Amino acid sequence: MQYAKLGNSDLNVSRICMGCMGFGDAGQGQHSWTLDEDHSREIIKHGLDLGVNFYDTAIAYQNGTSEQFVGRALRDFVKRDEVVVATKFLPRTPEEIANGISGQQHIEDMINKSLTNLGMDYVDLYICHMWDWNTPIYDIMDGLNRVVKAGKARYIGISNCFAWQIAKANALAGKEGFAKFVSVQGHYNLLFREEEREMVPFCEEENIALTPYSALASGRLSRLPGEADTKRAAEDKFAKFKYDSTAQQDNVVIGRVAEIAERRKVSMTEISLAWLLTKVTAPVVGATKFHHIEGAVKAVDISLTADEISYLEEPYVPHPLAGVMAQNKRPNK
Repeated sequence: MQYAKLGNSDLNVSRICMGCMGFGDAGQGQHSWTLDEDHSREIIKHGLDLGVNFYDTAIAYQNGTSEQFVGRALRDFVKRDEVVVATKFLPRTPEEIANGISGQQHIEDMINKSLTNLGMDYVDLYICHMWDWNTPIYDIMDGLNRVVKAGKARYIGISNCFAWQIAKANALAGKEGFAKFVSVQGHYNLLFREEEREMVPFCEEENIALTPYSALASGRLSRLPGEADTKRAAEDKFAKFKYDSTAQQDNVVIGRVAEIAERRKVSMTEISLAWLLTKVTAPVVGATKFHHIEGAVKAVDISLTADEISYLEEPYVPHPLAGVMAQNKRPNK
C-alpha cells in the first residue's frame, strides 16, 4: 500500500479508501444488497490487513447502521490513531427548518449522533454530504468550525458540489478564521469525467484532496457489459440513473479497459483504478467481497504508460450531470 497526505491536512491516508455504503442493516435503508455485520467485519479486517487505513461512511447509510458496524469493527481490530475515519451529514430536513433548528445546531446534532453510532470521540474527516441550499453558508461553515474547535472532527470535507461552491465556502472560512474544506468527494471515474472541467484544476491549485466516489462506476468498469451482474447491479436504481442513458458511448471506454487488462494479465478493476490514481489522492472504493478490495489495493502498484492513459481517455464524450449533482440546483422560491 502507498500513502499520501490528504490535501492541506496532516492526515496520512492509504491511496485506497474503503467505501462503507455496502455495510449496514438492509432493513434500515433503501439498499437491499448491503452486508450484515459479520460479513462487514470480515471485509473491514481484510482491508486493514492489506494496508487500508482510510474508511468512509455516512449517517445516511442504512439509517446509521453502517457507522455502527464500521465503528465496532475498527474498535476491535485496530488502535484509533492507526486509521482515518470519515463520515458525512445531510442537509437540514424540512421539519428541522420548520422547527427553527439552525444550521449550527443541526451540525452539532448530526456529529453527536454519528460519534455515538461509531463509538468514537472524534472523526478525522467530517464531510458535508451535499450542498444545502436552504441553510446560509455562514451557518454551515460556522457549525463545522465549532465541531473542529470542540475536537469532534480533525478536518472537514465536502461532497457533491461544484467548484464555485467550495471556492465560496473556503473564501468565507478564510475571511472568518473558520476551518476550511481539505477534501472533495465527487463523482469521478473513467466513464464520468466532468469534474475535470472545473473541480480538478481548482483542487490542484488549492491543494485540496480529491477522494471520488463511484470510482468503478458502480461496477461497470470492473467487468464487460452483461458479465456476472451482481445483486447490486440488478437492483441499484440510482446507479442505473447515473449510467444507463450513456451506456453505448461508455461501452467503448469499457472495451478499452478490458483490452489493456487482458494485455497486462490483470483485472479491469486494477486498470480502471490505476487510471484514476493518476488523477486523485484516494478513490473511495466500495467493497462487499474480498476480491473487490484486493483488486483495488493491487491497482496502487500499477503504472500506466502515457499511451495507455491516452488510449483510455480518447473515446470520452461530454456527459450530462447525473446522480446527486443533477439535483444540485437552487430551489424555486
